[in-house]
Amino acid sequence: MDIDETAVAAAFAQPDIDGRFSGPLGDYLRIAGHRRPVLFFAFPPKAAGTFLRAAAIEAVGGSLVRGVHAQGGRDAQPYLPVFLQYYLGGLCAGPMVVHAHMQALPANRHFLEALGIRPVIMLRPIPDMLASYCDMLSASADPAIDGLNCPIPAAFATLPHAEKAGYLIDVVAPWYAGYFATWRDYARDCPDEVCILRYADFLADAAAVLEAALRHADLPRSRAVCRSAVDGVWRERAAQRFNKGVMGRGAAYFTPAHRARLDALLGHFPELAPWREDLLPAAAMSSGAAAD
Repeated sequence: MDIDETAVAAAFAQPDIDGRFSGPLGDYLRIAGHRRPVLFFAFPPKAAGTFLRAAAIEAVGGSLVRGVHAQGGRDAQPYLPVFLQYYLGGLCAGPMVVHAHMQALPANRHFLEALGIRPVIMLRPIPDMLASYCDMLSASADPAIDGLNCPIPAAFATLPHAEKAGYLIDVVAPWYAGYFATWRDYARDCPDEVCILRYADFLADAAAVLEAALRHADLPRSRAVCRSAVDGVWRERAAQRFNKGVMGRGAAYFTPAHRARLDALLGHFPELAPWREDLLPAAAMSSGAAAD
């Protein structure tokens, strides 16, 4: 790996106050970003990100690389030294695959744009993701360490269902709403830069969804290759944190009052109107109450 003085200076340089990389630093990063492809899954939690990243790694011969400074910080932010090391020929022989629960906040957008990274996201109903997240937190305390810009109560697994549901709606759901609002803004402003996948499509044909993600990242693979990769990971889906994989499962966890609060929460972000049916399907608004 050839590390020159410019690379060292770039690793220690701060971007502009808004996160932009301007001047000679920006020029250097734009050139570096064309050296090797990056597949960047910026999925929210419990949207099949772990499953798809494993299938992508199998399909392209890539490696999972932690592209953020540390897990458990205040939201995921990409860490420039890691990317520079990769572009200079280090870290892995094949393509770098990153999976980060990252919002499309301005500084994160500027980072991706500076390196020419075109991210992939997934739309899934928020009640379903919260239900799956509840299962994960109830089964083990380990995922709580990573956090979602909020602390998880140490006794979460032992709480009554009603308290778990209330916590997820009041504390965790706002993160999801903000996440999707930032990505909707980015996708509207730069429609060719963001690959938008849908969970229902993933359940119907995971190979086609994987193929679309790889094509977007300039790592095209045939449908046959994608199908083989998906089939291989499917046999080990439990190890990839694949839970139920069922649309509408949030109806068994949340009451109509909970769903009304979710509806009001999303209403604070009018830009989400085109995605409202993806994030809170009308059927979910009329479902029966969850058991306490």
